[in-house]
Amino acid sequence: MTDFETSLDKPENALSFEDALNELEAIVEKLEGGTLDLDKAIDAYARGMSLKQHCQARLEEARLKVEQIKLPEKGGAATAQPFESESQ
Repeated sequence: MTDFETSLDKPENALSFEDALNELEAIVEKLEGGTLDLDKAIDAYARGMSLKQHCQARLEEARLKVEQIKLPEKGGAATAQPFESESQ
């Protein structure tokens, strides 16, 4: 069993954004290469879609966190308000 096949068993929420993106890129390369049999290609596609959703959610969470950072109108240090994630 290859690293690619064993990675299909790891839950997306256990992966960092970078790890999920790297795995997604590897899946795209495998699918574009046409080296997978049909069943493995379907599994890889499903995993890729799941990883894509995970990455999009992490990016949206990061965007919301950045929006919470406030710069004072009259100068001074930036302040941040806590962001409550739905996943917490």
